[in-house]
Amino acid sequence: MTQRRTYTALAALTLSLLAAAPAQAAPPPGDRHYVDCSAREAGDGSVRHPWTSLAEANAHPYGPGDRLLFKRGTTCTGTLSPQGSGSAAHPFTVSDYGHAAGRAVIDGNGAHDAVLLADSQYLRLTRLEITNAAAPGTERNGVRLRLADFGAARGITLDHLSIHDVRGGDFKTLTGSSAVHIAVEGTTVPSWYDGLEIHHNDIRDVDREGIYFKSRFSKRDLVGNQQDPNAYPGAWTPSLNVRIHHNTLTSLAGDGIKIDTTSGARIDHNRLDGFQLRSQAANAGIWTFNTDDTLIDHNEVSGGGNAKDGMSFDADGASRGTVFQYNLSHDNTGGFLLICPYSGAKTLDTVVRYNISVDDGARLIQNCWGPILNTQIHNNTFVNRKVRPGFLVQDDAGSPATTQHELSIRNNIFVGEGTGGYAFKNPTPGLSFSHNLFHGIAMTRPDPGGVDADPLLRPDLRLGAGSPALSAGTLIADNGGRDWFGNAVSATAVPNIGAYEGPGLPS
Repeated sequence: MTQRRTYTALAALTLSLLAAAPAQAAPPPGDRHYVDCSAREAGDGSVRHPWTSLAEANAHPYGPGDRLLFKRGTTCTGTLSPQGSGSAAHPFTVSDYGHAAGRAVIDGNGAHDAVLLADSQYLRLTRLEITNAAAPGTERNGVRLRLADFGAARGITLDHLSIHDVRGGDFKTLTGSSAVHIAVEGTTVPSWYDGLEIHHNDIRDVDREGIYFKSRFSKRDLVGNQQDPNAYPGAWTPSLNVRIHHNTLTSLAGDGIKIDTTSGARIDHNRLDGFQLRSQAANAGIWTFNTDDTLIDHNEVSGGGNAKDGMSFDADGASRGTVFQYNLSHDNTGGFLLICPYSGAKTLDTVVRYNISVDDGARLIQNCWGPILNTQIHNNTFVNRKVRPGFLVQDDAGSPATTQHELSIRNNIFVGEGTGGYAFKNPTPGLSFSHNLFHGIAMTRPDPGGVDADPLLRPDLRLGAGSPALSAGTLIADNGGRDWFGNAVSATAVPNIGAYEGPGLPS
């Protein structure tokens, strides 16, 4: 009996210990598939026997947690178009493997797309080099994202890519030509991206677009007849939670970053150097079309190549609630800012605050024909030392009786060194000025609403002690809370004029 009781007690103890022990976590789902396009013998996709072509990689269906990996130091030619999606917890990842110094390269070799990600979600593309230079002048892309009657595509990330020498034609369409092309096609099922992030990519030497969005589901009253309703018939269905940040874009034939049919997108901390360099059409640095509530902040834009637009920033047709703040614009032939509804569209509720513009040319601000409603340009600093813009404002609205402008320019510093420039072209009654500072500029019609005095700008564009711009502005509701330099901006105290809100500093 004693021995039996002992066995019973031991069994009970064992069961209790097993019950108390934490269950081991199940291994994450997904498989690894390897591609080495330099390998000579066909393989099964394992690390020891990798696939040897894009065709093999494209033929396999992928799911949550899968990884498709390309060997560093090798080049695969053609179009990479993997099929499948991951999940929110376990995305499908396309990346590299190995320890070679050079990246894994996908060379489109003149194909329409070097990488095509169609009807996928929860996917990450990272750490590859992508090029597409052969047969220049035709429609093509580096990376193209495409939806067609899909619905919501969630959780897509493009990061740490090197995309270069994408030699497309001088046109922009629903299907190309761009380094990164994001398109919503289809005709029956409204489709959009939700949670699209494009960050830390190096994009250079591209004809024509850097990062470009377009959607067929973009029809609304605000856009007017700016788009052909037969080509873009779907009701406005914006992409959501889009963020484009910390990218470098260099030497672009046309536009830098253009977004379309988005709501609440953010474009921040990008460096754009050299755009509108090889195109016969109009192009700008960073701009919006048919969007709501876009935040464009902490970007540096330079090198706009000519004055056919060629300015850093543009709130274009059907843009509503666009905010440009804390950006640095310099050495752009076309100027700083374009507000451009045209063709029956409207542009409204644009805010341009606490930016710095240095040696931007042609015109600092240009307005197109069409309704420009509730636009506020305030607390920016414009300095021209090498380049003399012809116009402070170039207003192309035509007859004031056929348009409507509500555009206020307040608390800005305009400094010109030398002589000439800074005229007004066709100012309309809706254009108003107050509390600006002009130095080295003879302003006439309309009344610029400010003072002509040396603002005592330091080399870093902060205000020197005794500056007439100190506490000389007018209060602006909803001022953003910070200046270009990160100083707090009071909601109740009279602000400085210009992009610096702080005390006067020693020269």
